[in-house]
Amino acid sequence: MLRKYASCYTLQQIKVIKPNRTEADYRTGANLFDRVIEQKGEAMASSTAQQGRDRRHSKGEGDGATTASSTAQQGRGRRRSKGEGDRAATVTAMINSRGFLVRMRTGPIPDDVDDDDDVPRKEKVVTTTGGLPEPPPILLDELIAEVLLRIPARSLVRLRNSVCSSWRTLISSSQFAKDHLRRSMAVDPALTHPLMAYYSQAYIYPTIGVFSVRSVMENPPHEPTKVVPYEGRCYRLIIGSCNGLLCLHDEEHEDRLMGHRAMLWNPCTGFTSQPLEIGGLFSICGFGYDHVNDKYKLFAVVDKKSGESVTKMFTFGPKTTWRTIQDFPHDLRDPNPRGHMVHLEGLFLSGTGTLNWLLHGYLSFVWVLSLDLVRETYCQFSLPSKDSDDDHEVEPKLGILRDCLAVCYATKKTHWTIWLMKDYGVPQSWTKLAIIPHHPLLVRHPSYIALWPIYMLGNVLLALAPNGKFCLCNLNDGSIDFPNIDSSSDGMPRHRPLTQNSYLRGFHLYHESIVSPYHFGLPSCSSEMRLIKPKPIIT
Repeated sequence: MLRKYASCYTLQQIKVIKPNRTEADYRTGANLFDRVIEQKGEAMASSTAQQGRDRRHSKGEGDGATTASSTAQQGRGRRRSKGEGDRAATVTAMINSRGFLVRMRTGPIPDDVDDDDDVPRKEKVVTTTGGLPEPPPILLDELIAEVLLRIPARSLVRLRNSVCSSWRTLISSSQFAKDHLRRSMAVDPALTHPLMAYYSQAYIYPTIGVFSVRSVMENPPHEPTKVVPYEGRCYRLIIGSCNGLLCLHDEEHEDRLMGHRAMLWNPCTGFTSQPLEIGGLFSICGFGYDHVNDKYKLFAVVDKKSGESVTKMFTFGPKTTWRTIQDFPHDLRDPNPRGHMVHLEGLFLSGTGTLNWLLHGYLSFVWVLSLDLVRETYCQFSLPSKDSDDDHEVEPKLGILRDCLAVCYATKKTHWTIWLMKDYGVPQSWTKLAIIPHHPLLVRHPSYIALWPIYMLGNVLLALAPNGKFCLCNLNDGSIDFPNIDSSSDGMPRHRPLTQNSYLRGFHLYHESIVSPYHFGLPSCSSEMRLIKPKPIIT
């Protein structure tokens, strides 16, 4: 029933009257509203049909059939006398003074209405001020929440600053942020766009660059993807990312002493947490989310001035706490290690609540060290076995593709092999995803690192080649393309453009969300990281 009235609402009736909103924004909102009305209408129709079947069953099929026949005959008579559906019902939309839809109700058309142009007809909204009893609201709060949950994260941030206080309160709530994140991960990934954030590893630039991964993969070669730069008060590197949050590390110098701090930042909302004192320099580290206890955690092996190290787990909250946990299984200071760690920052795998590090042996031994953030315990498992004639000097690369752990090997100096772990922690579940031949424009001689798999869209893989170039590998036809990334405004003038190579930069993939540090009790501000606005072009 509601589906018929979805088209009755005009843009003027459902839009928020604000001068900075465009007609396209309103039309998008109207379409979203229509879709939600349609879905709710189908659910209500299904429920009504089930109730009818239950009544027929309780009263007997004979009585139910008679009643249904009588009701149908009465309906046909009313349609003939009033016109085919012209006076079936009216939908009354009460719009308050600020332009919000506050109530919907249905009711019969009054019998004293003449058959002229004033007759309310189908696909027209009739507003009434009296004569009808006040019905209860129809799914109002639920409808508003359903509509807003279908809006991308970045659009919600813009909307939050230009709507009424009730909507702003809803969008800013921690529960709404969790529901939106859950929906974007499980139902509609388009709500949260994948982005790449990077920093200078040269310790000289206090900026972080961000660019859209989808633009890199979808834009034609002549249309560059622009880097959006953010500037902080000091140099910061990225430890890891989770649920739209980046964990940053900085070094604060006070009274000739160096203090090491960590801070959470959501580039989409702009909010950062107050810096957290770590208590020493940390080497091995990682940031992730404990989904069982709903806690964000920072893992760090902290080196003290005495030369000793302590393994700490920090839990972010109103009163951020830390505790000492079991020592990390791999000691970087071991003079006779079985292998070395490819990256010191653990890779967080959503859905498993784990941080993962890749250890590469000097012969053929390769394995993953895993930290469970829920139990705060370690485990390790093997990677796919290498062939005897593989190049064991080349470091494999660990990544995440299709929500699975992925690893890339250099195989026989002729191609790269990418594997996916279908069942996390089970070595037998490693499945070969692709074989990518060495391309002359991708290989660097001598090369000691493999191709880094970053993200997949359909059957196209975004990867970072050993020569430092981003590339797009089509797994269907084997073609290789090089995206056009404009990094001229990233605030790192001494680094070469990303189109040429990515040396001296550290990259972290993350997905946009509206999760902010204040949602879990952290004191927050929006002044630690600021967007660098492009300078106007003077002609």
